[in-house]
Amino acid sequence: MNLHEYQAKALFQEYGIPTPKGQLIQHLNELDDALDFIAGSHQGSAWVVKAQIHAGARGKAGGVKLVQSRDEAHQVASQLLGSQLATIQTAGKKLPIHSLLIEEKLAIEEELYLSLVVDRVSRTHSFVISASGGMDIEAVAHDSPEKILSVHIDPTVGVMPYQCREVGFALGLTGTAFKQLGTLMQQFYQLALDKDIAQIEINPLIRTQENTLIALDAKVSIDSNALYRQADLVALRDYSQEDVREALASKHELNYIALDGDIGCMVNGAGLAMATMDLIKLNGGNPANFLDVGGGATPERVAEAFKLILSDSGVKSILVNIFGGIVRCDLIADGIIKAVQEVGLTIPVVVRLEGTNVELGREKLAHSGLSIITASGLADAARKVVEVAGNN
Repeated sequence: MNLHEYQAKALFQEYGIPTPKGQLIQHLNELDDALDFIAGSHQGSAWVVKAQIHAGARGKAGGVKLVQSRDEAHQVASQLLGSQLATIQTAGKKLPIHSLLIEEKLAIEEELYLSLVVDRVSRTHSFVISASGGMDIEAVAHDSPEKILSVHIDPTVGVMPYQCREVGFALGLTGTAFKQLGTLMQQFYQLALDKDIAQIEINPLIRTQENTLIALDAKVSIDSNALYRQADLVALRDYSQEDVREALASKHELNYIALDGDIGCMVNGAGLAMATMDLIKLNGGNPANFLDVGGGATPERVAEAFKLILSDSGVKSILVNIFGGIVRCDLIADGIIKAVQEVGLTIPVVVRLEGTNVELGREKLAHSGLSIITASGLADAARKVVEVAGNN
């Protein structure tokens, strides 16, 4: 689960990580108060107006603007607020802008990059650091990987002082900034542990003319598997930034990812779902989605899964591939029959069942009176569903 920049910075502030002075607005009539709060007694100050969406590279897409006057601030805010923004990280999808973060303009001496991620290879948290931060960090990683430093953290001892010194030397920091970096890394690591964070990123982490470090930007992604113990963070979730179907799926404990094909897939188990999609592709078809209903698939969950698949008007056929291990195949068959009747299905459905009580499950489907096509195996099911999709 992703947080907005302003939400991430609120977490930073709780842990003592310095951020620019700023204020969130959701309506244009709040802008002048935000400008006054940031400018204080100084007149003619400059501000930064930042669109709040769940994506990076906002600056290149026009979602972050430096304004030099109140009139310019109003002009930019009126253009952004209520509009939509697509960046290179949204795969062409435009995300709605419901709020803006107004911040002070800071004098930047140097832009750095700092992130903390869960490294699946080393099975530890790892800091990723670069002295070449800013909007082109992706290009740096691609063209000059030697400028990227990784530091693995041993979970039994945490962040060690020598590691902080190593990073400080690598970034070329001295004095106050060098000392501050060690504290910042400790704060980062503690925040990740406390809040079950999969990734924290500051890009850029700026060094000011006063030789202090400030998190100019903030990105935080929470481990979705740990949301059950992070109720305060779950309350911050912005469903408007997610695919409507994927957001609805999460509410029903379904794992759904929309794709651009025309064959709907309903499978129990992530690995089996991937294999199912591969066989559809092998037979010349294109999956419309990844959908894992989980090992304990219930009739109610199956019905919701059908509704999700059918919310995509481009779906021409559906493949249901269920292995009845935890749940018996006859109960799965009951769920499929109930769901097909409930949603009034009009497109072909191919069902492959295996596992406990499989023969009883197939018998129920055969005598349901519904136009459900049964398959004897996964390869047979993939071939049939691609065939009926082409005829539909």
